[in-house]
Amino acid sequence: MLKWLKRLLWLVLLLSSIGIAAVAAFYFHLEKGLPDVSTLKDTTWETPLRVYSADGELMSEFGNVKRIPLQLEQIPQQMQQAFLAIEDSRFYEHPGIDLIGIARAGVVWAVSGQMRQGASTITQQVARNFFLSREKTLSRKVKEVFLAWRIERELTKGEILALYLNKIPLGYRSYGVGAAAQVYYGKTVDQLTLGEIAVIAGLPKAPSMLNPIRSPQRALARRNLVLSRMLQLGMINQDEYQQAVKEPIVTRYHGTNVGLDAPYLAEMVRKFMLDTYGEESYSKGYQVYTTISSAQQQAAHSAVFKGLLDYDIRHGYRGAEKHLWTKGAAWNIEQISNYLSDLPSYEPFEPAIVTAVNSKDVTVIIKGGLDATISWNGLKWARPFISDERQGVTPRKAADILQTGDLIWVWQDENSDQLRLAQIPDANAAFVALNPKNGAIQALVGGFSFEISKFNRVDQARRQIGSNIKPFIYSSALANGFTLSSIINDAPITQWDGGTSGWSPKNSPPQYDGPISLREALARSKNVVTVRLLRSVGIDNVLNHLRLFGFPESSLQRNESISLGTAEFTPLELVTGYAAFANGGFKVTPYFIDRIEDASGRVVYEALPQIACAGCGKLAETGLDSVNAYNDELGDWHSQCPIDPVTSAKQAPRIITGANAFLITEALHSAIYGGADRGLGGWTGTGWRAAKELKRTDLAGKTGTTNEAKDAWFSGFTPNVVATAWVGFDDHRRALGRSIAGNEYGASAAQPIWIDYMKVALRGTPDRAFAQPDDVVTVKVNNYSGLAMSGSSPGSREEFFEKGSEPTAVSQQESVLFDDGDARGPSQTQTPESPTPAGGDTGTDDIF
Repeated sequence: MLKWLKRLLWLVLLLSSIGIAAVAAFYFHLEKGLPDVSTLKDTTWETPLRVYSADGELMSEFGNVKRIPLQLEQIPQQMQQAFLAIEDSRFYEHPGIDLIGIARAGVVWAVSGQMRQGASTITQQVARNFFLSREKTLSRKVKEVFLAWRIERELTKGEILALYLNKIPLGYRSYGVGAAAQVYYGKTVDQLTLGEIAVIAGLPKAPSMLNPIRSPQRALARRNLVLSRMLQLGMINQDEYQQAVKEPIVTRYHGTNVGLDAPYLAEMVRKFMLDTYGEESYSKGYQVYTTISSAQQQAAHSAVFKGLLDYDIRHGYRGAEKHLWTKGAAWNIEQISNYLSDLPSYEPFEPAIVTAVNSKDVTVIIKGGLDATISWNGLKWARPFISDERQGVTPRKAADILQTGDLIWVWQDENSDQLRLAQIPDANAAFVALNPKNGAIQALVGGFSFEISKFNRVDQARRQIGSNIKPFIYSSALANGFTLSSIINDAPITQWDGGTSGWSPKNSPPQYDGPISLREALARSKNVVTVRLLRSVGIDNVLNHLRLFGFPESSLQRNESISLGTAEFTPLELVTGYAAFANGGFKVTPYFIDRIEDASGRVVYEALPQIACAGCGKLAETGLDSVNAYNDELGDWHSQCPIDPVTSAKQAPRIITGANAFLITEALHSAIYGGADRGLGGWTGTGWRAAKELKRTDLAGKTGTTNEAKDAWFSGFTPNVVATAWVGFDDHRRALGRSIAGNEYGASAAQPIWIDYMKVALRGTPDRAFAQPDDVVTVKVNNYSGLAMSGSSPGSREEFFEKGSEPTAVSQQESVLFDDGDARGPSQTQTPESPTPAGGDTGTDDIF
């Protein structure tokens, strides 16, 4: 017997030696092909592209992988314990391969015939997730064991656990516990309850089958198993266990926790990143900081929403989206809730179904199951929409508007905290604001809803710009001998344009005032005066002048109608043109990315915009090489010029003279404040609502409405911000029409958006007059003739002129002071001189 035992022992030793030798041989055979585990020390996480505002608000996130990398110390101790309890309770005891765990799993398999317990340690899972596929082969399993052993020699247990908790897939494209906490609960890991931690810890086994959104019952059972294991291992006490198992499974899918709504701008960033860095831009953890101000962006978004909502209210209610049941066959609560849950929401609008109609209110169920009431204040606006030109009679009771079973839209009015009936606007809008000094986009809204339409009307929609073209036409006139005091005849034009058909441009409204100054004509948007100016300057000269502003060649048609705005520009192109008036005559280039950082925080791209600055040449003249040296020698540099030579910023190209820009700004100032502001009488400009609402003195702007009111515009600026608003239909055939408040114009449809934005953008900013250039002089002129005045008399004013263009002739006329105090013309015994570009110099009278 003893002999047989000795033989058996030698056999076991021999087989063991052979086995060890075989394993060693197999290891050395695979060794050269095994990856270098030391690379785990410098792991670069695959993280999404994130887009931020200039002040750090998250605007959007792009990428197939959701991950929020965390240091181990940022992960709560209970979360670490939960994963260890269910995945690898002996993690801190084994060397990467748990032989006891393998033996235990083998016993269970031998007894039950099923592999009910896994034998892979957390270290093995790290090896598999980073270096191997998930194929179930012996070769892959052996490699996994060898790699786990190597990893344990190279990394600490804490480093291994951190890698695991950041890498593990947990469903809904979330990788790692940070992303899972956001996706399932909309929380950070330190905000999770014990029950929620246990749900997430239970996911690695089968994320698709055990996630709490799709399979709450399975998730509940798995969660309780995790909690049971934690209790058995002494990680939690009985009270904690009881409290956690009583928690209901309450979860839903949470998208990116966006702090600022700017989807159109974020999409512009995404396209830029894709073009610049390719597909890897979605996974390399780039962080893009834009030029957007979160406060101004929110103001722009709210202004566009309010502007479109007000337009819709003026034009009436188009009716319920759908009628869901017939009389006597009402749906029950479950049917209503299920139907609504499948419908989209377009913030702040939510779908709702009318369940009861009373005399002056209706009861509705809103998506999410909320039972609510819309009072008469939220309903009474809904006169029936008949057409863009007509609305029906004012409703007298709720039944005139809705009936039970109607599917409608509702929204919560933040100002009154009341629920209101709504509808998705048919019209649309665009808004963009720039810093005129460098072209940085400060706010951008490309439409009512990015979810409904991803078409960005700011940089993709070319629309006729109407009277928004006029400042550029008048700028060309100033560059060709005209002045603000030049007199032009505001009278109907019957002369043909040289084509095969007659063209008879008219004022809107069709009122004509005879001889009028260039300043007043622009401020009051006189159409026929603009046509006369174009004819006098010459269309080729005008087109060449328009090209200076960077307007697209394809839109600059050689046709006199261009003087009234038939050219088609995008809002971004238009606001860039207006920036030249605001900044003193320079062409800036719009940009929206300030800098880009990689996953480690290293800046890989930084904008160096060209700066508009009239005084920047002075630095070169001094020979000084730094801002500080300039400040020490000549005073405050940045009060004269924001260009810092140390950062290699360059001056923007000058396209018009500073005097030209200032004089056009002066006329656009009169468009806001009227004639009384500059001693021209009591007339009002087309943009007077801005002065009334904003109560400032540093505004300049221009309304714009195209033929048949298919497009409404307002562009305006202060020394620090320039912005353009557009309203119209995406369907070019539709006009903005007429409402109970009257015809729709730029002043009524687009300007309110601009005003509401400016209320926020200019908050806390004191009035700041536009700086008068050194080459602009003031001369007292006669209001009617535009000639210089000697002494002081009624009907005269101080007017600005570019040095050298001021009138040399002296008016001998006396103005007649009318009863309303407006000096409108000379004595009836006198004949006005022929109007001339230079306001009195001898010249042509073609402009009559």
